[in-house]
Order: sequence, then structure tokens, then C-alpha cells
Amino acid sequence: MCGRYALHANPDVVALQFGLDVLPGFKASYNVCPGSDVLVIRGPRKASLLRWGAGNKQINARAETLTERPMFRNAFRQYRCLIPASGFYEWQSVAGRKQPWYVLPREQQLFALGGIVLLWRGVRSVAIVTTAANALMAKIHERMPVLVAPGSYDAWLGTGDASALLAPAPDDAMQAHPVSLRVNAPANDDATLLLPI
Repeated sequence: MCGRYALHANPDVVALQFGLDVLPGFKASYNVCPGSDVLVIRGPRKASLLRWGAGNKQINARAETLTERPMFRNAFRQYRCLIPASGFYEWQSVAGRKQPWYVLPREQQLFALGGIVLLWRGVRSVAIVTTAANALMAKIHERMPVLVAPGSYDAWLGTGDASALLAPAPDDAMQAHPVSLRVNAPANDDATLLLPI
């Protein structure tokens, strides 16, 4: 799953990596939580702010059931989006407690989390698509977000079949380290959340 992420990059970096001419104002955050208005990119390379989670509930969509669940099926076919992230958090079960880890790109400045745009009670929102963990992530959690590589942005944002992009990202595309339990509190939102412990 993906329950929190960070986006603290300079807006010019975001615009450059995603090929955007216009970037709406967004608040940089080290602890983006469900229910927040988040930056999303839809085709053809248009950025906007959407609420993460339909009714604060549908924050993730499992890749394996995207084409089966009515709520997700049409969204995956026609309304895919990219969600820029400096990194994401995942929680590892250790001796009866949950240890947060921060996962960040190894080479790019930003991840592109694969998302879908949902319509729920007349309100548009976004859900992050998750898939099985790669070998690096499997040591932390059994799920991870779908990460879309820059060369596949257009394919994800188009309306063609994107099923091939639902695979786990290569291990060497990311790195991870444990971080403070402070990330568990939504009110905590500063750069120290990213520091290794």
C-alpha cells in the first residue's frame, strides 16, 4: 500500500521532469497524508490539484483488481494520472510495532506514482495504484506503489492498454532507510522526517 509520501522538490524541477508549461501552486510537504489536495498530472501533461482518497477511503487501488472492480475499471482505462513524489513511506512490522521507512529514487529527483482519477459523489479524487513489492521492498512490506518510468509517462497518461506498466519497479531504481516514528503524526511536516535513524 501507500499511505504517505513526500513532495518537497522545487516547482521548476517538477515542471522539467514532467514536461509541464504551467504548474498550479502546491504546498511542498514532507508528510503528504490521505485527504490532502495533491499535485497530479493528467494527459496531455496538464497539472492540477485533486483530493487524495474518495471520501478519505479509496486512497489505493490494487493493480491486480483494477479491471474487475467497477469503481476502478473505467478510471484505469481512461483516467490515469501521475503523482509526483520525492519519495514515499512504508511501514515494516518489527517485533510487534510498525517501523516507518522512507523510499526515494536512486537516480531521478522524483518518482512518478501511478494513479487513477475517481468520481465519487460528484467529487473528483485520486487513488494511488499499488502492486506487489520488488525484492528491495519485500523486506519492508508486501506492497508498493506502481512507479512509472519517465519513458512511460505518455503511455500511462494515454488511453491505451497500460497493463504492462503495473509491474514492480526495478530494485536499482530506489533506495530506502528507516526513519523516525514522528512521520506517524500528520501534524509533523519537516525535513527531519526524512533523516535515517
